[in-house]
Amino acid sequence: MITADVVKELRQRSGAGMMECKRALQEADGDLERALDVLRTKGAAGVAKRAGRAASEGLVESYVHLGGKIGVLIEVNCETDFVAKTDEFRNLARQLAMQVAATDPVAVDREGVPAAVVERERGIYADQARQTGKPDAIVEKIAAGKLEKFYGEAVLLEQPFIRDTERRVRDVVADVAAKLGENVVVRRFVRFAIGG
Repeated sequence: MITADVVKELRQRSGAGMMECKRALQEADGDLERALDVLRTKGAAGVAKRAGRAASEGLVESYVHLGGKIGVLIEVNCETDFVAKTDEFRNLARQLAMQVAATDPVAVDREGVPAAVVERERGIYADQARQTGKPDAIVEKIAAGKLEKFYGEAVLLEQPFIRDTERRVRDVVADVAAKLGENVVVRRFVRFAIGG
């Protein structure tokens, strides 16, 4: 028998709706931990479905690093004003602003990296490989590999998350989207630094 208290606890821990929690508990035979896994699995599948939905609500979060030497403004969007006001969503926006302050990314995603920057980086990596005497076919593979590493450092969504370096920022955003049940999009950011 699934009690209202167990459903309430699952709802508090997961942020999912009451009926979703009840169905997850039924599927998990009343086991709270398994029900959490069920909700996470279904939420991750739902994120992919929601990706195309308009995210026209949200907020602009600010973060000023201690001493006022670095400041960040970041726009994070979701589908409804209700979700934009939740602590979970606000916390995500705050953590993303801190990520930008700490890591100074070039763009939100790969498409946002200017083509001139990509070509400059590719050229540098190819020149470095050629100087070691590698054949042209190998030079291109080396340059492509180093460019992937560049994206992992310079693109916000591909960076390791500063609070858990085993995960990428895009995974953290996807987890919050799954928990909230809405499409969550990091739209843009700007980072200011004294003398920079």
